Amino acid sequence: MAEDDAVDPIRPEFPTARVKKIMKLDKDINKVNSEALFLVSCSTNLFLRFLAERTAEVAAEKKKKTVKLDHLRTAVKRHRPTSDFLLDSLPIPAESAQSVARSATDRDRSRPVADKSAPAGTRRIDHFFRKPENEAPIQINDA
Repeated sequence: MAEDDAVDPIRPEFPTARVKKIMKLDKDINKVNSEALFLVSCSTNLFLRFLAERTAEVAAEKKKKTVKLDHLRTAVKRHRPTSDFLLDSLPIPAESAQSVARSATDRDRSRPVADKSAPAGTRRIDHFFRKPENEAPIQINDA
């Protein structure tokens, strides 16, 4: 019995309130129970790790130290189940001629991604993971 008390519970890496908020964006979902929330959080974590590993492999194959969108697109294309739903959601790569023509002054004038506005009818993903200003910190009592 003493061994059972020493086991630490598994906690998801993503904020559960934000994940629940994202899940509820689907009009068909009214309530989300804790088990479903836990499984979605863990599944998302596993999927992102898988995608990051595959993308890093592509970058290593191309002998690059920096992972870029092109590497992500290649990794998604190589994995058929991921390609079926994710490839259409990734941004279209810019033409290489445009990127070569872009000068240093253009780069200096460009705004950070966080400052750029999202297209009409969409929201940025970091909006869901931002901590609300009016939310008090959660206190956990260990009894």
